[in-house]
Amino acid sequence: MTYVQRKPGEELSKMLKRFRRKLNENGQLRAYRRRRYYVSKGEARRDKQRRAERRRRRREARMRKRESRR
Repeated sequence: MTYVQRKPGEELSKMLKRFRRKLNENGQLRAYRRRRYYVSKGEARRDKQRRAERRRRRREARMRKRESRR
């Protein structure tokens, strides 16, 4: 659990900003969003494969673009 104590004279908005930053730094927000809905193992595997394929295609496209500049 992430805790933030209000510093003397600190505005609430600044304290909330620090809290959100801490959540992002330790990955709690990302983990919460990932676990928000149940995803079966098969669906997670297919999604992982899709993301890997997209990364591969983007890398290849970047490499082709770099080669065409030369």
